[in-house]
Amino acid sequence: CTHYLFIVVVAVNSTLLTINAGDYIFYTDWAWTSFTVFSISQTLMLCVGATYYLTFTGVPGTATYYGLIMTVYTWVAKGAWFALGYPYDFIVTPIWLPSAMLLDLAYWATKKNKHSLILFGGVLVGMSLPLFNMVNLITVADPLETAFKYPRPTLPPYMAPIEPQVGKFYNSPVALGAGAGAVLAVTFTALGCKLNTW
Repeated sequence: CTHYLFIVVVAVNSTLLTINAGDYIFYTDWAWTSFTVFSISQTLMLCVGATYYLTFTGVPGTATYYGLIMTVYTWVAKGAWFALGYPYDFIVTPIWLPSAMLLDLAYWATKKNKHSLILFGGVLVGMSLPLFNMVNLITVADPLETAFKYPRPTLPPYMAPIEPQVGKFYNSPVALGAGAGAVLAVTFTALGCKLNTW
């Protein structure tokens, strides 16, 4: 029971560190660049924490459990935006669950082989997370239109809605996020495994 309570604690703290990672839409001038950077930060928090507990318990399904805690906790935390007066369809919660499931699947399908988990699981998470989050992002209302419709004078300057600029990563945020994620997530997953040997 204590081990699973630790999972909750780490998942909650991971969520706190990535709580604004779904708010690409607030960075209306560099939304897609933010999407790419945040995709990597989310991949880091999911891979390290989920892999640590997955290899710690040795039970396939633990990564999904970890992702579920992060998701539910983010739903609660994002209620702050709703409380500020933004419409519900303007609030984005990052999608972690499908990627966490792929991590579990890689571990289960390779009969709990850590090296396969690191290589296959890491690549699957890194490539899938930006894709799932972009699909999620497409379903919300147009951010720029909504931002002008619901102005918040108390917002800090970097969150003030302005016309979007064509950034360096603008054309392919998913491809860049998935490409970088596929490489970096292997390292992140390896770190999660390594934590069990210290």
